[in-house]
Amino acid sequence: MFSDPIHRAAEELIQRCRDLDVRLVLAESCTGGLITGAITSIPGASRVLDRAYVCYSYQAKEQDLGVPKTLLDQYGAVSTQVATAMAKGALQRSGGRSQYSLAVTGVAGPGASDNKPAGLVHLAVARQAAPTVWLQELKLGAIGREAVRQQTVLTALRFTLRCLDIKSPAPDSQDPKMPALP
Repeated sequence: MFSDPIHRAAEELIQRCRDLDVRLVLAESCTGGLITGAITSIPGASRVLDRAYVCYSYQAKEQDLGVPKTLLDQYGAVSTQVATAMAKGALQRSGGRSQYSLAVTGVAGPGASDNKPAGLVHLAVARQAAPTVWLQELKLGAIGREAVRQQTVLTALRFTLRCLDIKSPAPDSQDPKMPALP
């Protein structure tokens, strides 16, 4: 179901979470649950994944994750601000069971949405301790809806893995930057 690179990245993420004894909560929009699917395709995922939200609409982002309507109105769903609010909201709603969250929002295409180009994706990983949020912006271009979603899943898994290994707090930081995908 998932490509070998996605499968390997999900395996690595699960193993690293187990090594660190941390749990994840996910908040997905443009990927529609694919990141959750990739993680849960690996045996042992239940020891790592606490819960996941698929919040496609503005209303779902507000109701399920507590994203302020003012952020959605001002910046649109595909923005650093909303990705950050999604990550923080998911972490808060985990009731302390999760130490990290990953949020993804973007435009899979075809075509632009809310004046944002196809292939624009924002990722946010939040950490309960510190608290800390790391951000990553992808500009994948109009490579097709499914390709955008698959590249986003792979990048999100790798990005989260890198964030798990950062010890010092870097609130609202753009680091670590992911290397370009092959």
